[in-house]
Amino acid sequence: MDLHGRVHEFMQKTLGAMGVPLEIAIVDGGDGVRVELSGENGEVLLRRKAEALDALQHIVNTAFRRELKDDRSFVVDCLDYRKAKDAELKQMARFFMEKAKSTGTPQEMGPLNPYQRRLVHIAVAEDAQMSSESIGDAFLKTVIISVRR
Repeated sequence: MDLHGRVHEFMQKTLGAMGVPLEIAIVDGGDGVRVELSGENGEVLLRRKAEALDALQHIVNTAFRRELKDDRSFVVDCLDYRKAKDAELKQMARFFMEKAKSTGTPQEMGPLNPYQRRLVHIAVAEDAQMSSESIGDAFLKTVIISVRR
């Protein structure tokens, strides 16, 4: 069975054990492999700031990311929740970039999990004048956005 098939089967079993049967679609994208979940029970995964969705994404990446042949990772989304949150996070990063440019003062975003930090670093990297770095020694870290010197 190929990687997509194994991830699909893993998600089916995991969601079944959680009592949340959902439709599962796996889509290869340039930035990662999306595991898109849909169905009428999907809201269950989005409760409490989507902690269950974040946990599923972490588990899938821990189990399968080494099998991807590049530096991509798995993104687990449910009812397009993550797609909307990702766009919001990138917009916030752009806002802080403009604020850092206009004030000359580094801006802090966080605390952010590894997935969120990666999105912020990618958004900041699109502007050659800006730089970003993660600080902290826990799972959740702060990203400092500043103008390159």
